[in-house]
Amino acid sequence: MHLSRLFIFCLSLAGILLSQWSFAQNRTDTAGKVPIEVMPGTGRLQYVQTDSGAVNKLIGNVILKQGENMMYCDSAYFFLDRNTVEAFGNVRVVQPGSEATSDYMRYLGNTKLAYMKGNVMLTDGQSNLWSEEVEYNTGTKIGVYNQGGTVQNETTTLSSNAGVYDMRSKNARFTGEVIVTDPEYHVVSEDLGYNTETKLVTFYSPSVVTSDSSILQTSDGTYDSKNKIAHFISRSSVWNKEQYIESDILDYDRTTGIGVAIGNVISLDTIKKTTLYSGRSDYNEKKKTVLATIKPVLKQINGKDSIFIRADTLFSAAVNKQRDSIPVTRIVGKGKNAKKVVEYIADTTDADSSDPRYFIGYHHVKIFSDSLQGVCDSISYSTVDSIVRMMIDPIAWSRNSQITGDTILLYMDSSELRKIYVPNNAFMISQSGPPRAELWDQVQGKTLTGNLKNNTITDMLVRPDAQAIYYAKDDNGAYIGVNEASSERMRILFRDQGIYKIIFEQDVKQKMTPLNQADLPNMKLSRYQWHVNRRPRSLAELFE
Repeated sequence: MHLSRLFIFCLSLAGILLSQWSFAQNRTDTAGKVPIEVMPGTGRLQYVQTDSGAVNKLIGNVILKQGENMMYCDSAYFFLDRNTVEAFGNVRVVQPGSEATSDYMRYLGNTKLAYMKGNVMLTDGQSNLWSEEVEYNTGTKIGVYNQGGTVQNETTTLSSNAGVYDMRSKNARFTGEVIVTDPEYHVVSEDLGYNTETKLVTFYSPSVVTSDSSILQTSDGTYDSKNKIAHFISRSSVWNKEQYIESDILDYDRTTGIGVAIGNVISLDTIKKTTLYSGRSDYNEKKKTVLATIKPVLKQINGKDSIFIRADTLFSAAVNKQRDSIPVTRIVGKGKNAKKVVEYIADTTDADSSDPRYFIGYHHVKIFSDSLQGVCDSISYSTVDSIVRMMIDPIAWSRNSQITGDTILLYMDSSELRKIYVPNNAFMISQSGPPRAELWDQVQGKTLTGNLKNNTITDMLVRPDAQAIYYAKDDNGAYIGVNEASSERMRILFRDQGIYKIIFEQDVKQKMTPLNQADLPNMKLSRYQWHVNRRPRSLAELFE
């Protein structure tokens, strides 16, 4: 009996010695592959010979080593010929600068791949990855999960259905129901990248970034959450309280409030009811300024009608004269010579969204609405007085009438255009009869004031030095002659989009000439001009 026990013990000892000899041999037989070693302090070691090869069964306080990698667990199977380990209970893989833990692990020593399952955690001391199942490469320090996982650093938590995390570069790629939560922002996506060190978010699919002051939407680009800088290279948008902007390329700095939008830009101000279209838009959220270039078009909603303004360049900013300067009092001198001095310094206070706004358009201006069209070189508009100022060779058309002057002012209210005013060199021309007749009702004077109702001219006052050439009709609409008249004041009444009656006041002079006796081609006032070919004919023309 004692001899048989001794024989079995000798066989076991021989097996253990044989396995250790195999370890030593493996160092040279695996063509540079580092073998796994059983370290001192490991509990019981049992050698088992199976049909598939030799197996070491390690029980209690298992300690294994491969190069710089240390592995710990409660128990393990060590497959000698494959250089692999199956570890159970309190599994821990410790490397310089990182650590991984789980309930179970299957480790392939030749490829350095660890298949970890059950309460898996990977950490580099600053960022942690949790999942139920992770494939972890101890050589590259890259962890992969496909059954849901969460990454967390100091302030940011990210969860997704699947992910790849590189613990060396700190780069990660997450797919499927991705949610990023941070005290300053929140992200929802289906595919994004994230660097846990730089906090750079990279978007690969439609994503939404929400903060307390803005909402960003994109499907391609980056967001530097540490410096709060967005760079989007696909169709993207930003909501900033009362402002919305979208474009093909979008750069936005949340700290400075400065942004640049390029390509099919749409900028919307919901408070002022304006929309700005352009090829490029430079904007400052804090100062509430917008500079639009590349075929910019401004849309101002007025009740049921909207007016569109096109220029080479459009600029918009907040109106607040109180911010131009701030008085600061300081004491100059000492004793009896001391005196107070008031100085004015620039105020850098951010503009408020409730502030009135003004718009300026430079060069090749076109205006279009259902009731009014116009052209000029430059234009300005302020919500303080709701006046559109057309400057340098302005021309305005309303129905069948054309108005010119040194400057034209269009008075708007919340619902419609209500008045036209020409302060100098005013001239109004209206086509009388069919175009082929080439008959023109004309009025000119120093100033012209036209009133509108339902965006249609109802009456007009011209003064002083008013002059007119008017084709009079009888009650049946038949022409009775051409009337040449002058007076200090002249009132014109409109009906059916044409001149209905002219009333002359003070120092009236007039002459009626029958049509068959009138020199019709020369029936023109000194400021006569008819620019029908310059009139914008459709809204599409402004976007060409």
